[in-house]
Amino acid sequence: MSHPFNAADLAAQEGPGLKEHVEAVLLERVSEEDVQTDLGELFRGAVKVTLEFMLEEVLREMVGAAKWSKAGTRVDSYNGGYLRGLLTSMGHIQVRMPRARRGGAPVDVIGAYQRRTAEVDDAVTEAYVRGVSTRGMGDVVEALTGGGLGKSSVSRVTARLEEEVEKLRTRSLGGSKYPFLYLDGTYHKVRWARKVESVPALIAYGVNLEGKRELLAIEIGTEESGTSWGNLLGGLVRRGLDGVLLVISDDHEGIKLAVKDHLPEVLHQRCVVHLMRNVASYVPNRKGLRERVLGQVSAIFKSEKLEQARELLAKFKERWTRELPEAVNCLADGFAAATRFFAFPSEHHAKLRTSNNLERLNREIKRRIRAVDSFPDRASALRLITAVAVNATRVWGRRRYLDVSLLDR
Repeated sequence: MSHPFNAADLAAQEGPGLKEHVEAVLLERVSEEDVQTDLGELFRGAVKVTLEFMLEEVLREMVGAAKWSKAGTRVDSYNGGYLRGLLTSMGHIQVRMPRARRGGAPVDVIGAYQRRTAEVDDAVTEAYVRGVSTRGMGDVVEALTGGGLGKSSVSRVTARLEEEVEKLRTRSLGGSKYPFLYLDGTYHKVRWARKVESVPALIAYGVNLEGKRELLAIEIGTEESGTSWGNLLGGLVRRGLDGVLLVISDDHEGIKLAVKDHLPEVLHQRCVVHLMRNVASYVPNRKGLRERVLGQVSAIFKSEKLEQARELLAKFKERWTRELPEAVNCLADGFAAATRFFAFPSEHHAKLRTSNNLERLNREIKRRIRAVDSFPDRASALRLITAVAVNATRVWGRRRYLDVSLLDR
C-alpha cells in the first residue's frame, strides 16, 4: 500500500498522467517504538505535503497559470524543481521546490516557514487531526504567505489533503486473495448530533498471498452492531474481497451476524485472548490463583493438535468444576469456536488464534484522542485513525507475517 502522503503522485493529478504474562506470550503486538515512529512520520508527512502543495500554489500564481495550461494569463513557465532539506519541530524532511524559468523558486514560503516552524507545524497537525477545513488551512496559508493566496488556492490544498483518507476506503481489492481476515473494533469519543458519544472504529485487515498483513478497511460505525459490521464487510465484498478461509475476531454478535451474511462458507475463529479474559472474570483475583488457572487455559490452546487440546480441556474440567463452575462453563462453551485454527498448518496457529495484534496501536490512538479530548465529528475521527493505521501497514510490509504457501499442504 502506498504511503498516505505521496506528494509527487498527488501533484501529478493536475496534469497527465489479557494484560498478564499469558497474554504477552500469545500476542504479537506492534511495538511502542514502531507506533511512535509511525506517528512521527505521519505528522512530518503532513507538514511536508502541506508545504509542497503551498509551494505549488504560490508558483502557480507566479506563473499565472496551472501546469500544462494554455491560459492567456501566463507570464512565466514551469522549469522543474529540486529537493531542499528542512528541519521541522518533528525532525528532518525533504521538500520538493518547484521553480519557474524566470521567477525561480518560491523561497519566500520556506523563509516564512523557518521563522514560524513550531507555529506552522502545530497548525498543520491540528488541522489534520480535527479536520482539514478551509478555515484551518487558511491559518497555515496566512502564516506562510501573509495572506497572499486566494480562497481557491486554499480550497485546492484542503481538497487534495482530504483525498488521502478516501484512498483506503475506495481502492479495489479485485485480483487479490486474503486467506485470513481479521476484524477488530474499539470505541472513541466523538461529537455526534451536538453530544459527545462513544462510537466504534471498525477495522479490517487481511493476510495476502505473500503472507503480509494489509489494512483493508476502517469505518466509524454508529454502534458495534450487525448492521455496522455488515456495512464494512459488504463494502469489502463489493470491492473484490476474495479467497477468505478464516475470519478471526472476538465473540461479538454483530461480527458473527455480518460474517454469516457476507461470508457464509468461511470458518470463524473466536479470539483466544478475549475468551481467556471472559474466563478470568469468573476466577477470584487471589494471589497466584488466576495466574495458575489462566496458565492451564493457555496450555490448552497451545496444544499441537486438537485432540491434545480436548484432553487438556477434560483435565481442566475435572480439576476446576467444583471450585470454579462458571469459569469452566465459559471455557467449554467457547472451546469449539476458539479452536478453528487447528484446521490450518501448525506454523500458523500462534497468529490465527487471536485478533489482538492491533491492541497496542488502538491504545496509542486513544492516547492521541485524549490529548484533544474528543473528536469534533466522525469524519475527523476517521481521518486520524485511518492515518495512524495506514502508517502501521508500512511496518507490516517489511516482514512476512505467515508463510501462506504452507496452505498448499
